[in-house]
Order: sequence, then C-alpha cells, then structure tokens
Amino acid sequence: MAPSRAGHEEGCRVKALVTGASGFLGSHIVDACVRAGDEVRVLVRERSDLRHLRTVPGIEFAYGDLRDAASVHRAVDGVDVVHHSAARVTDRGTRRQFWDENVAGTERLVSAARAAGAGRFVFISSPSALMAVRGGDRLGIDESEPYPARHLNLYSETKAAAERLVLAADGADFTTVALRPRAVWGPRDHSGFMPRLIAKMIAGSLPDLSGGRKVYASLCYCENAADACVRAARAEGVGGRAYFIADDEPVEVWSLLALLAERFGGRPPAGQVSHGLLRALAFTGDMVWKLPPLARRSSPPLSRYTLALLTRSATYDTSAARRDLAPPPVDHDTGMARLQEWIESVGGVGEFIRKVRQ
Repeated sequence: MAPSRAGHEEGCRVKALVTGASGFLGSHIVDACVRAGDEVRVLVRERSDLRHLRTVPGIEFAYGDLRDAASVHRAVDGVDVVHHSAARVTDRGTRRQFWDENVAGTERLVSAARAAGAGRFVFISSPSALMAVRGGDRLGIDESEPYPARHLNLYSETKAAAERLVLAADGADFTTVALRPRAVWGPRDHSGFMPRLIAKMIAGSLPDLSGGRKVYASLCYCENAADACVRAARAEGVGGRAYFIADDEPVEVWSLLALLAERFGGRPPAGQVSHGLLRALAFTGDMVWKLPPLARRSSPPLSRYTLALLTRSATYDTSAARRDLAPPPVDHDTGMARLQEWIESVGGVGEFIRKVRQ
C-alpha cells in the first residue's frame, strides 16, 4: 500500500528505493531504512563499488541508470517511497552532464515513481541550491531564503532546478519533500570535503584562507542526514517543503581543520594568501574549466565554489526539521569518534584519503 499524504506512522514498514546507494550518503540511507524495518531496493550500476551493499542483509538490487528510462521504471515498480540521493556532486563536468544527471534524471525518476503509484518522494538536495555568484556570510538562515538569480556553479544551479521540480510535483497522492544536508561527513566518505582537506594538510599544501577572521559552518554527520530521510518518509505535513538538515552546533572551519590535522596527522593550515589573488585564481579556473575537454576530465585547481565554502560563513536554522522530523541523533564528538574508529578499521588515514590523492 502506498503512503498517503499524511505519511506512515512511526515503525510502519515500507518498501523503499534508494538511488545513489553505492555512494557515501546513499549507503547510510540504506542502513537507516533497514534499521527502520523497511524493505529496501537499490538502483545501482553493476560497475559501481557494491562491497558495502552486499553486506547488508535482505536488500534487492536493481541494476540500471537514471538516464535509462526502462531501468528507472523497473526500479520504482512496487515501491512506496523513493529516496533520491544520486547526483553529480563535483566541480568536474560539462553543463550537459550536470543537467542530464541532476535535472533530467530527477525528472525521469519523479515521473516514473508517480506513475508507478509510489506515495512519497524524498529528494536529497543541498544548501548549495541557494549559493549565489556573489554573496557574503549567511548566518542562521531558514527555508524562507529565496533561490538566487545567478548560481555559483553548475552543481548549485542544477540542484536548485531539481529541487524545484520535485517540490512542484507534490500533490494529494504523491508527497514530495526536499532535504538539504550541509557538508555531510563521516564513515565511508572517501572523496568529500573532509578527506580532501585532510589530504592537503598531510601534504602540507593547505594555506590559511581565513584572512584572519572566523568562518562558521553548519555540517551534517552522515547518520543525521540518513535519519532525517527515514523520518521524512513517514512524517505528516511535509509535502512540498524543503528542510535544512545539520548537526546541533555549527563549527568554526579553521579551528576544526587544526583539530583534524592534530587528530589525523598533517600540518595545520598556515601562510596567509591574499583574498584578491584567490578570487582572481578561482575566477580564472572557473572560466578555463568551462571548456568541455577540460571539464570532462578534471576539476579546476581552485573554484569559486570551493573558495566560498572555505571563506564564507554559512549556518542554517534547523528548527523546522526539528519540529517536523526530529533533532539530529548523533552529536559532533560522537560522530568524530565513529569516524576515527572507521578510519582505523579500513587501514588508517592513508586509506581514508587514497582516492583523493589519485
């Protein structure tokens, strides 16, 4: 039975499809669904790294791709809830690649899910959907913040476009909701912001870009984001809404990086760099890497998006998510202890950062 607009009651078993399940956050969404007692199907490519998923008992594999309509229709057949986590999440790629994967793929999945009778669609969006080309610090913003006229990069632009089409699809028999976890971190992350920055500190190549000022950021531990997904699949009154999802307290970015260097080895950020020079380098990188041959192969050495993440304060008011879903279950210190335990279990920090060094 498909979920009604009011959603499932707590503890109710549903059949859920998870896209992006072979990725970092997607794998944690799978785990959270299993803990909640859901039947889980995953839409994955056969060539993806499926080692973790194959250890999860009882999940069903649907092989395919969001660009292939036939595999999408097979994947959504008989499901109650779709958790859509798959996306292109890098600075690498052409405009066509970003739109095909982040927008057209989402639109194809929404249409197929609704036609198949699924009752709920949980979209994993991002606060980046609100990142403008120009902007300064944004502290404690809530969901009333509008989309900008011009986005900072293709990822921001296409996440916003996908979020809008998901929320516009909300209706009496098809509840859609968008979750915006910010800077997801934790175990199984081999290519996100945290392993990338730790790798740079171990190499001694991360300068202090703070300009001598505090930079505050909301982060989201992976299990907090996954828990919000399971709750959004069941909650009442969430249809057509977006929610910021983040840990209890924001962090000061450059203080956190110093602590990570101490915990995992490496040299803390040092050596001030002119912000004017950085902006010029980032702008140049973005312009040059618009060329398709470069864009398809690699990311720019420094982009305006990366620079903004490290130099603009960005914190979010999560009171709406606390009210309609739940407070985040894992605090920062517990999450950091779990991350360190996992790093040790996979062979140490060298294995943690291996992919971003390649």
